[in-house]
Amino acid sequence: MTTPVPPGPADAAGRSGAPIRVLIADDQDMVRTGFRFFLDAQPDITVVAEARDGEEALALARRERPDVCLLDIRMPKLDGLEATRLLAGPDVADPLRVVVVTTFDLDEYVYGALRGGACGFLLKDSGPTLLAEAVRAAAAGDSLVSPSVTVRLLRHITAASATDSAPQPAPAARLREPLTERELDVVRLVALGRTNAEIAAELYVSLSTVKTHLSSVQHRLAARNRVEIAAWAWQNGHARAGT
Repeated sequence: MTTPVPPGPADAAGRSGAPIRVLIADDQDMVRTGFRFFLDAQPDITVVAEARDGEEALALARRERPDVCLLDIRMPKLDGLEATRLLAGPDVADPLRVVVVTTFDLDEYVYGALRGGACGFLLKDSGPTLLAEAVRAAAAGDSLVSPSVTVRLLRHITAASATDSAPQPAPAARLREPLTERELDVVRLVALGRTNAEIAAELYVSLSTVKTHLSSVQHRLAARNRVEIAAWAWQNGHARAGT
């Protein structure tokens, strides 16, 4: 099931006035309808395609090249974790931005989604406002994980990082050079689930300054996204107040 909207360029969301193009994949008609109703009501977001199973989502995503793909996990034919890996995984030459949206608050799903290249993980009961925020964050190259799972997930990484089930953030040995005190301040707040705007307000700096620090940190840690930055912080004892 797809909407006859012609695909736009991959960077459409980054241009002024161009809406963020979204694909919704979920096997429940009511969920897709609800997501579409809310997202299409946003002035900066438009739903360009819908899929009821993983195979259809994969085909539509590759054809339409949406700015953001919202994928359920439990779907027929191809589950959302495998679809995420095929669309956004580390081996994909031109990855898409995927946000996994699910009913199931299970650590293995979170790990699987983030390791597969997802830039966001959202629970369906998080509410429509957070859904729109996750879409905007993904389109901007940022990450958003449901606040209800963020801190629990990253604390668990600290204990489970040695197992294959845990995401693999950049280890300290891969630091190209030590982080500055201000960069560590930013990293600590990322690890606690703060948004860029919240970090700027808490540190009394501009939003552009926060983005500059994050870009530098990401390079030094060889991290793919802010989730890996946060995981590194938890693993290396930089995620608690006063550390």
